[in-house]
Amino acid sequence: MILKSVASIGLGVLVALTAATSGFAQTVKIGSKNFTEQFVVAEIYAQALEKAGITVERRLNLGATLIAHSALTSGEIDLYPEYTGTALAAVVKGDLSGSADKIYKDVKDYYEKNLQLTLLEPTQINNGYAIITLPETAEKYKLKTLTDLGPASKELSFGAEGGFGERKDGLPGLKQVYGIEFKDFRIFAKLGIRYSALTSKNIDVSYGFSTDWQIADSNLVVLDDDKHLFPPYYLVPVVRQDALAKNPKIAEVLNKVSPLLTNEIMRDLNAAVERDKKEPKEVAAEFLKEKGI
Repeated sequence: MILKSVASIGLGVLVALTAATSGFAQTVKIGSKNFTEQFVVAEIYAQALEKAGITVERRLNLGATLIAHSALTSGEIDLYPEYTGTALAAVVKGDLSGSADKIYKDVKDYYEKNLQLTLLEPTQINNGYAIITLPETAEKYKLKTLTDLGPASKELSFGAEGGFGERKDGLPGLKQVYGIEFKDFRIFAKLGIRYSALTSKNIDVSYGFSTDWQIADSNLVVLDDDKHLFPPYYLVPVVRQDALAKNPKIAEVLNKVSPLLTNEIMRDLNAAVERDKKEPKEVAAEFLKEKGI
């Protein structure tokens, strides 16, 4: 009788251990692209999952969009934060026009049908492109909109990373929609050089993102995208469907965190890292603590 009880207990422990190691205890591999906002948001997601009892492996700073995307589709990582407009332009190669909801749905449908990936609930971060210039340049050429920039562009230089010269929502789109053709396109090998090049007047025009703290700090002028070239770029966790099937808690946790992230909050978090020299891990921990997570 005692032996049967011991055997039953042993079998119960074995079943419990098997269940714990068969899926729910699987390590979740989180990646990111190669700039500050990605580091911070990936850390927020990683720490939130850890607080929920999920083991996390960080594989941050993978590279640009297609490198991170390839890591996800190959299984090198299980999830990373992506922008809906970027996914539409770089992966889906779909129509850039449409509402935020339509673009989210188009990307989600394509990812689920073709890539075995899915999108969780989006954040409130819409980190769209902003074409920027110095106040004196805007005043000299009477620039308020991208339509205004069209005729003046032939006298101005533009600086950005190389990829901006090839994207449908980059220089080709600016030319097609607004007739913008700059006299000079200067390619920067590293991210983050755009602002210093602009403020030091090495270039006349560049681009930024809606969550860049430098726009306000440097008193730069954002030209209105009056013909709506740029689609919405809502930040959203993209997850492998097999990882989600093995651990549905991923969605439960991240869907609670994402609505807390807004453009205003993200500007502050980016500034804390780039201007105030805090580590992304520290900034993420402070954010989660403040939000009671």
